[in-house]
Amino acid sequence: MSIEAHGPCLLQEVKMADQSLLSESALGWSIFALVFLVILSFCWVYIRKYQSRQESEVISTITAICALAIALITSALLPVDIFLVSYMKHPNGTYKEWAENNETRGQIEDTVLYAYYSLYSLLLFCVFLWIPFVYFYYEEKDDDNINKCSQVKNALKYTIGFIIVCAALLLIGAFVPLEAPPNQNGTQWEKMQYLFEELGNNHGVPALSFSISSLTLIGMLAVITYTAYGMSVLPLNLIKGTRSVVYERLENTEDIEEVEHQMENIKAKCEDGRPLSSRDRRNLQEFEDKLQVLQRRGRHLEIAESHCCTKVGSALRPLKILLGIFFILFALLFVVALFISNLDKALHSAGISSGFMVFGTNLTNPLNELLLTLQPVFPLDYVLITVITMYFVFTSMAGIRNLGIWFFWIRLYKIRPKRTRPQALLFLCMILLLIVLHTSFMIYSLAPQYVMYGSQNYLLQSPMPPENNTTWTTKTCDADAPQDECTVTRSYLFLHKFWFFSTIYYFGNWVFIGVFLIGLLVSCCKGKKSVIEGEVEADDSDMSEDEYVH
Repeated sequence: MSIEAHGPCLLQEVKMADQSLLSESALGWSIFALVFLVILSFCWVYIRKYQSRQESEVISTITAICALAIALITSALLPVDIFLVSYMKHPNGTYKEWAENNETRGQIEDTVLYAYYSLYSLLLFCVFLWIPFVYFYYEEKDDDNINKCSQVKNALKYTIGFIIVCAALLLIGAFVPLEAPPNQNGTQWEKMQYLFEELGNNHGVPALSFSISSLTLIGMLAVITYTAYGMSVLPLNLIKGTRSVVYERLENTEDIEEVEHQMENIKAKCEDGRPLSSRDRRNLQEFEDKLQVLQRRGRHLEIAESHCCTKVGSALRPLKILLGIFFILFALLFVVALFISNLDKALHSAGISSGFMVFGTNLTNPLNELLLTLQPVFPLDYVLITVITMYFVFTSMAGIRNLGIWFFWIRLYKIRPKRTRPQALLFLCMILLLIVLHTSFMIYSLAPQYVMYGSQNYLLQSPMPPENNTTWTTKTCDADAPQDECTVTRSYLFLHKFWFFSTIYYFGNWVFIGVFLIGLLVSCCKGKKSVIEGEVEADDSDMSEDEYVH
């Protein structure tokens, strides 16, 4: 039969394939829009929950909400990246009809890469320009004698330092040679020309990758400090619950009576007209301050006892315990997988000079095996990788909320419901942005094979003796697979260009495991939290008290 006879049928198949692709694309965009709205709504509720009503500022609120949304959207890009490279192939290892063309696959890969470009560029913009400018703008506002124009000028003056650092990182990343020039005996101009050609061929990926990786080092410190602690404190707080509000009110009343009794004893010393000694006056002032804190605490406990949230929380106590047990088991799985991955690198990598990189897995990694096992049941593996990513972000938020914001041993800000200053919220969002940058590498450490290739399989041709008949075997994609048979995620290519960053991440993972175990031990030894934990502090002003109560 001639080709012309097949023409109408082929045309119909192409049209059906195009319609199917369009419908899938429309569904994908609809899901993306829904996820975007959910993330934006969550960010608005979260920021408004912790924002101080007294010191709220529109520009800082918008900045915090947008920065937090960018952080969450960026963290959600890794599961999408893994899904797209996996969706190109059938479970039997063959490409789907629409992905058989290299050009089509290249377009999808470029789209994901451009998404990384956009989101990572937004992260750089937030970290080096937007958040610092708003922070310094708000700091300048404390001066009543300054006008708006001077506020902007002073904020820009301080922000220029951040912009210079960003520019320096981009330039270093652009011209650090990933490979030696082919002509080692060439002139300096030829070597510079080679670097410019490489920069053009790579479309600026090394420059952006170096900048992001540099920020990821700071994110690694934040992960070690906040995420490791959050992974231990969040589940144990859910399991232990809070103290009884009735018992706390009784205990607080006894404390008030004790302080008032001490104050009466001191005042009794001056009933005959004698002045108090400096020591007694100092003690009396301390007791008065303590009494004010206890009275504020009593008012908060009274509100908490009658609040519906306290009663609902008591009714949901069994669910909280189950959720806490699930979270602690998940955290232990997380740490065990990270330990095995690091041990695999220590035993089977080429060492520091290679960045401890290992292609594939030589030791059985439970999380990696779980993801590969869930592959046949769509979409369980994508749900799990998304849960891991979100769990990583939310435990980081829990760690920041419990510890506050510190600079070495100096506590800068506290994160408290309805009491958090705008500067603290900006710091919170910047820390989360840096943590999200480190998330992709942490998840790669947990499940390297899956993060590189997703659920892709490929067909391996092998001869069968004695007739040497050819058979095809379906195998899971790994480092030994042919390059044109398995597509590597853009995240892996983007964040693993410089070996020395991978070396630092490797040692950072060991520190992370140690901090988690220490945090778990400390959290186990600590008692139950107060039902009004963090609401009353000695340095609270009366205005902030009225703001909370009303």
